[in-house]
Parts: sequence; C-alpha cells; structure tokens
Amino acid sequence: MNGFQKSDRRFVLKAAGALGASALFSGKASAQQSLGELLRSPQRGNWDDQFDASGARKSSGDSRLPILSPQTASYVEAGINDYRAIVTRGGWPRVNATQRLKVGVTDPAVRDLRRRLIISGDLPANTGNSATFDTFLDAGLKRFQFRHGMVADGVMGNYTLAALNVDAPTRLNQLETNLVRLSAMSGFLGERFVMVNIPGTELEAVRNGRVEQRHKTIVGRTDRETPVLSSKIHEVILNPYWTSPKSIIEKDIIPLMRKDPTYLTRNKIRLFDNNGEEVPPELVDWSTNEAVNLRFRQDPGKINAMSSTKINFYNEHAVYMHDTPQQSLFGKFLRFESSGCVRIQDIRELSTWLLSSDSGYTRNMIEEIIDSGESTPIELRTPVPVYFVYISAWSTGDRVVHFRDDIYNRDGVGVLETASTTL
Repeated sequence: MNGFQKSDRRFVLKAAGALGASALFSGKASAQQSLGELLRSPQRGNWDDQFDASGARKSSGDSRLPILSPQTASYVEAGINDYRAIVTRGGWPRVNATQRLKVGVTDPAVRDLRRRLIISGDLPANTGNSATFDTFLDAGLKRFQFRHGMVADGVMGNYTLAALNVDAPTRLNQLETNLVRLSAMSGFLGERFVMVNIPGTELEAVRNGRVEQRHKTIVGRTDRETPVLSSKIHEVILNPYWTSPKSIIEKDIIPLMRKDPTYLTRNKIRLFDNNGEEVPPELVDWSTNEAVNLRFRQDPGKINAMSSTKINFYNEHAVYMHDTPQQSLFGKFLRFESSGCVRIQDIRELSTWLLSSDSGYTRNMIEEIIDSGESTPIELRTPVPVYFVYISAWSTGDRVVHFRDDIYNRDGVGVLETASTTL
C-alpha cells in the first residue's frame, strides 16, 4: 500500500503500478489480466495499431446533454459547491484494502469503502455499516466506476482503488480547473458539431443541443499527444490512401524495415520521390534515415492504416480522424495509443451522420462505395465544426460528476497524471 501513501503519487497508472508491484492482490493474480501485462501492452503508435470493436468501457453518460453546453458549466458549478462542502467536512477516508473487494467478501476495509462512497454520493447513507460487501455496496461501487470511466463491474481492483484514494481537495481542484475550460466553450458551437474529449477518449456528435451519437476513440499517447483544436470537417474519404507522416517514418517504419525488408511490400506501402516516381524499397539504404525524404503511401484496402474511412479538417497539426483495420484497443480501459490522430469506433455510423443530411448518402451507399475498393473523396456542402477538447471533469446534471485521468498532466496536479511512460 505504500505506493498510495506517497504525496507525489500519480493517479491510476502510477498508483496502480505501485499496487501491482506490491502483494496487494497477489493471491488472485490469475483472476484477471495482470497490471504488468497492461502496462507492457504495445504502444508503438504505428499505422497498424490494434483495436477491438466490442469495447468494454461504458459510455461517459446516458444523458443526451453535450459535454460542451452552457448547462454543463452550471452543473459543474453545483458540483464544485458539493465538493467544497465535502472538503470543509474533512473529505473522505482512505480505503486500505489488502485484497480485491467484491460481493460476498468480508473485510474491515469494506467499512471504509462504504463511508467513502456515502460521502461522495455514490451510496445512500442508510445502507448500514457492515464489513461484508453486499449488493447495496456493489451498486454504489458500480456508480463510482461509471463516473470515473471504468468498467462498472463492482469489483474493487487496482484502478478503482487508486481512484477512490484521490483526496477530495484534489477532485475539487480538478472541477475548478475544468470549469474554466467549459466556460470558454459554452457559446454557440454550431447546429451540428463533433466533439472529441481527449482524456475521456470519447466522441460526441451533436445536433440542436442534443447528443445523437457517442463513439469510443483512441487518442495520442503521452509522447505523441492529440492536440486541442477547433476546425471544420470538410471531407470524408472512403477507401483512403494513407500517407505516412515523417515522424512515423523515422520512429517506426525505418526501424521495422531494418528488421524485415519485406515489411513495406507485405503491407502494400509504396515509395515515391519528389517527382512522383515510384522508388523500389530495395534501392533505399535503410541503415540511414534517407527514406524520410520519400513519400510513403499505402494503397486502399482492408489492411490500410485508416481502413475504410478518413475524416479531414484543416489544422496546423496535420491530424485527422479515421477508421482502423484492427479493433482490439477499443476494448481497453486506457485508450491512449495513437500517434496524435484520432481513431473512431464504428466510424461508418459517424460518416452516415455527417453525409446523410448534407449530401444524401445513406449507410447502404457508403457500404457499397467501401466494398468497391475505389478511393472516393466526398466534400461536405456545409462543413461541420469539430472540436478537440481537454475536459477531465464535468457534470451533465442530476448532481452526477464525472472524472477522467489527466493523461497529459494539464490539470497541474501530478496526482492525476497517468504518465505510463514513466513506469
């Protein structure tokens, strides 16, 4: 438990990493994937990152109120008042568990968990003080997990324990920091707009002040951050070519070619010089970085880095939204794996939302074009605003406050950072 008692602990990854290194849950290590395996999972940032279509993490809220709405700021103000009162009363207790807590377990730490959840409003105060984990506590813990973007399974594992033991003053500071961000975005953003919340790893498609679609996303890891930006979506490309950024050529593809000279050919990536002439890979000296001066273009197809779809919007960072050929990472709790661009789960639904009312494209029409294999750019007649934002705490009503990890350490509180690169 020492990893949670240090004043400079980092939220979730670092704190959970400290727990994973201890004997906290060692007796039940086989019950779920080990924390070490999670932390050692591939974070290459390559064009061929893996994802999973059946993500296990619950949506950030059932409310149809957008995170970027004038009401959200007022709800956060109410949340700030609630958390100030909690801080004034002395906050909540730490949960000092020595085993994984779930329904049926009897442990002195269960009483601490009850008090912790009662104070934060996740559990009614009249549910008793038993040391046995019952169904009332199960429901309260699931509510807490839901508010923190975790798998709401009612089991207090490493990540849940780390979140529980972030103190009330820190959470209050997080709400106050995000109120400023939300207030700056509370004006009219468009009749239709798309919002990507970076720490929430989620996208909202909004029309007339209501969320019509939510999608899980993969965003940039800590050494290749997804930028905060505002722009307008002007184009959807079905069956896109993929052109590699120089950063990926240098950091990923050149090292891969040194290990496997057939890598480009197998993945249908062709090289072109400044005159547009194709260059055979065997003529390139891969022991140097001369290849960064060439253009790396992958043909459309099922193994294309962007798979079926690319969504374009002008920005100085050269980032965009796109599909992916492999879906495994959408099932992960921590989805900070890309090189800065944003991968969208079920992007064909989002493409239909963008194109149906604008250009008359139905889902069936989009599927037919994708099945044809031809690269087809479609310009939007009316560009749709898109906002990449950094909101790590918010509320959309009913006194329910949501928190997410400060993955890029922008809240100014080290305890909330999930800097996996430091582990």
